[in-house]
Order: sequence, then C-alpha cells, then structure tokens
Amino acid sequence: MGNIRYFFFVLLAALVAGNLSAQKRNKAYEDYIHKYRKIAVDEMKRYHVPASITLAQGLLESGAGKSQLARRSNNHFGIKCGKYWEGRTVRANDDAPNECFRAYRHPKDSYRDHSKFLRGGTRYAFLFKLKITDYKGWAKGLKKAGYATDPRYATRLINIIELYDLDKYDRKGGLKWAEEFPNPHQPYLANDLLYVIAREGDTFKSIGREFDIKKKRIRTYNELPKGYEFRGGEIVYLEEKHKHAVDGFVSYIVRPGDSMYSISQKFGVKLKNLYRLNGLDEDAGVPPVGSIVWLQ
Repeated sequence: MGNIRYFFFVLLAALVAGNLSAQKRNKAYEDYIHKYRKIAVDEMKRYHVPASITLAQGLLESGAGKSQLARRSNNHFGIKCGKYWEGRTVRANDDAPNECFRAYRHPKDSYRDHSKFLRGGTRYAFLFKLKITDYKGWAKGLKKAGYATDPRYATRLINIIELYDLDKYDRKGGLKWAEEFPNPHQPYLANDLLYVIAREGDTFKSIGREFDIKKKRIRTYNELPKGYEFRGGEIVYLEEKHKHAVDGFVSYIVRPGDSMYSISQKFGVKLKNLYRLNGLDEDAGVPPVGSIVWLQ
C-alpha cells in the first residue's frame, strides 16, 4: 500500500508541476512563435543564427509583436538606425529620448536585417564560432557584446527559450539540415550581401540544398554557366548582387589577374551593370592594370 501511495503522490506532483508550467506560458508568446518560427528557421539556414535565439530576442524586444515599435514600424529587435542605415526610420524613447530606430515594410524584413546585423557586426563575430545548438553561449555572448543594457538580458533569453522549448528548432529533430550538413559552409556578409566560399566538389545543387535556395538561383546570382564546376575558393553569393556597390566603395584600381567578373564578385555588383557604369561593351576585356573601374 505504501508503494502505491508513493506512486500516486509522485504522479500527482508531476501533474501539478506540469499544469503550473503550462500556466506560466503566455498565449501571446505562443502565437508569436507559431507565426514567426518558420522565418527564424529560414534565417538560421542562411545566416547560422540559432532560431531559438532569434525567436527569443523577437519575443523579448517586441513584447511578442505588441510593442509600439513593432506595430508602428515592424521593428521586432529594437535595432537602432546606426551610422550607415539608409532605410526608413522612426523615433522612439529608449536609453535616451527620441532615439532613431530602423523601420521596415514587413516583419520578415526585420528578421532579415537582424541576421545581417549580427553577421556583419565585428563585435558579434565570436558568436559564430559557437555551435548552433549552444543557445546559452549565444545568449551570454549577446549580453557580453553589448546587444542590450539589461544586466539580466542573457538570463531572460535563456528562460524564454527553455520555457517555450525553442531550442527544438536548433536541433536535428526540429531542423533536418543540421544533421544532413555536419560541416556547413561558413556564411559571410560583405557589401550587404550574404556569400560563402566554395569548396572543391561543390555544385550549385549542393550549395542550394544547404541554404534552401534553388540551384538555378545560385547560378543566376553568380552569373555562371550551367556546366560550371567549382574549383574551390570562389565567392558564391546566396542572394542577388547589386546594381552598384554599396556606399564606401566608389571605385577600384585594377590589379594583375583581375577580370571584370572577379571585380563584379568582389564588390557584389552585377556584371552587366559594372560594364555599364564604366561605359564598356559587355564583350570588352578588363581595363589595363592601374586603371580605375567605377563601382557606382
């Protein structure tokens, strides 16, 4: 009888604990997770920011999408304008009155900018050496890098991830590609474009599968012929190149071994636009070494 009573006591305690845990969950948070989890996973595939971290930050920074900043300007991550932001802006009080924040047309644009913000910031570079499943390391690292001034920022992110089981989106059970690609390409961000460095044996199909992009798009983005075989070391863009270089890159001095295509890849400018910017026919060769090639 004593054993039976003990069994029922343990069972009752487990049920009570489970109910208490369920009660702690916020329906607004659950709705937000359901709405944006696919975007977070897609961003993880491309930029290697854990989906759990992205969702937890989105929940925390936007109040599950209900903050004034999120509702007015689709800014889910509290990213301020910064020195080089040229997009839409909105003013709001934060650490100081009337601060400048980035504004977006759609929440998805906010998620993409968040990925680029972390990937392109040198102070966050050390985070990408962590495992994709190390959400605690990421949370602590974001606080260490100064993403937020709240001294409990890392703890709050970790609590959200664990309460809502967000780390399942980082693991093989929630993301098959993590198991399929145990040695993934390191993505880089330059000229506001995401790219990887090709390895020998890579194909348009294999890179496309890893980053969930159609192989034809990989080929088109990089303006390469159908039968091209990667030798290793090539820049491979994962999104469409620009019509001109981003601000800060106005011109380039031709060096030995350069081609118009290599310059196009170096600065993320479409080849036809590079010819057009320099008043050259598309069948013209590269200008002589020492010549100026205009990028804007």
